[in-house]
Amino acid sequence: MARTDPIAQPGDIAVALALLTRLPVSADHARGAHASWAWPLAGLAVGLGAAVVGGLGLWLGLPAALTAVAILLTQVMLTGGLHEDGLADIADGFWGGHEKARRLEIMKDSRVGSYGVIALCLSLLARWAALTALLSVGGIAWALIAVGLLSRAPMPVLMAAMPNARGQGLSAQVGQPGQPTATLAVIIAILGAFFCLGAGALAPILWATLATIALAGIAKAKIGGQTGDVLGASQQLAEIAALAALTATLA
Repeated sequence: MARTDPIAQPGDIAVALALLTRLPVSADHARGAHASWAWPLAGLAVGLGAAVVGGLGLWLGLPAALTAVAILLTQVMLTGGLHEDGLADIADGFWGGHEKARRLEIMKDSRVGSYGVIALCLSLLARWAALTALLSVGGIAWALIAVGLLSRAPMPVLMAAMPNARGQGLSAQVGQPGQPTATLAVIIAILGAFFCLGAGALAPILWATLATIALAGIAKAKIGGQTGDVLGASQQLAEIAALAALTATLA
């Protein structure tokens, strides 16, 4: 009888932190996609770090705009810009090429083109504007943690639901999680968001879900599936959508 790995193992949290952050964590990556249920917990760690910096900025009396910059800098430092890189790559590839092979080729190129620069600028601007608005009405520690959780849940979902479009690269190396693994990631993210925000979690959950569905449709049309860049972009778009929802409901 074939061996079946358990859906979750304690060591998967270390794997998630080692893969999705720059925190000095040692991990055994043999579990690959089986550990993706813990990816929202890596987002929790990033959100917690951003919340500490945001709280410190408010305590020091910094303006909301400068505190928002500090939060963004913290997030980028903790993740190494991993997800931002994916967003830039799909912007260049999806709109810089006219057929699948060329789009994938552009996405693999380490250079950033004009579409990628525009996407990065708009992403940072949107997040900064939302954070500034939320900071202006008080502390946002719980919101940052909730968004950190929610924005990492789309990645295992897309990996489980869509084929790998390239057959190589980071996403292909990690493998494809089973549906139970992806479902567990979603459950953790949603429960964590409700714990942080109560009923206020409904809007960011809905908006992040719609952003993920939209990206999945575009990726299917452009390259026929997902790649590591698509997964990174899904985090960015889900984060922007969740922050925008919180801005609309809380600010």
